[in-house]
Amino acid sequence: MHPFSPALRWLAVALLAAATALAHADEARPAADDPALEARMMAIAGELRCVVCQNQTIADSHAELAGDLRQQIRDQLRAGRSEDQIRAFMTDRYGDFVLYRPPMTARTALLWFGPGLLLAAGLGALVVALRRRSRLPADAFEEPDTASDIPPDTAPPAP
Repeated sequence: MHPFSPALRWLAVALLAAATALAHADEARPAADDPALEARMMAIAGELRCVVCQNQTIADSHAELAGDLRQQIRDQLRAGRSEDQIRAFMTDRYGDFVLYRPPMTARTALLWFGPGLLLAAGLGALVVALRRRSRLPADAFEEPDTASDIPPDTAPPAP
């Protein structure tokens, strides 16, 4: 027999369900009446980085700012602005950082070529290390098994 009455348990379940619904209310409400407008907004938002989350797009983020930016994109689309104009507005406001595909400029060259340069440097270091290792004599890779294999100049002094 439980110490709580069935009515009290149902009340607790109802309160928990209401709290869960309120926590996810931002996800549940319809964003736009026009599905075509919503699809265009999501396409643009999918190319823009959330400046709060930084590892998510505006389309994927649940941050309050991302929701505001999605609404701003909707408003600009309703006003007849093109996708390029909206991207330009966002970059004017937040810089090239907001773009997942930043333009190729002198400031972003390291973003574009940095990973390739690091890969080339790593492969070059590997080739140099392997060449040096191949030039070493075979006995350089064998460890001494006993104290008698240790050369006399490196042997510890006898007690």
